[in-house]
Amino acid sequence: MTITVAPGDPFEAADLLTASHALMQSLFPSESNHYLPIEALTASNIRFLIARDNGPPLGCVALAIKDGYGELKSMFVDPKARGRGIAEALIVQLEAIARGEGLAILRLETGHLLDAAHRLYERHGFTRRGPFGDYPDDPLSVFMEKPL
Repeated sequence: MTITVAPGDPFEAADLLTASHALMQSLFPSESNHYLPIEALTASNIRFLIARDNGPPLGCVALAIKDGYGELKSMFVDPKARGRGIAEALIVQLEAIARGEGLAILRLETGHLLDAAHRLYERHGFTRRGPFGDYPDDPLSVFMEKPL
């Protein structure tokens, strides 16, 4: 498996992102969905990572560089490729990039129904916290952070 940083080209993972967005739309009302549109992932403050195994993208994640922290966004692994350590490898690489950017903390927002995601983030040292940035205090959101 390889993980590459695809600056400015999240469209390589459009199928994964579309599947992720569809899942979020099926689980949560629109006002509780905070995913970035694919076009927004081309911004200069975004580092977009794609995992592959000699073929099409199997997983992706984005690091949004904010003022004083990094935000994990758009984490998704193809359901057929789950259980292979792809999400873990993406998080490890994302953390390395965040450290290289001089960020001292990572934060994220995810849905309250995504228990497997909560466990993944907790295994990687994330702990729950309150809302941050422009996020509303939404009972359907779970906010987490990890010092680097």
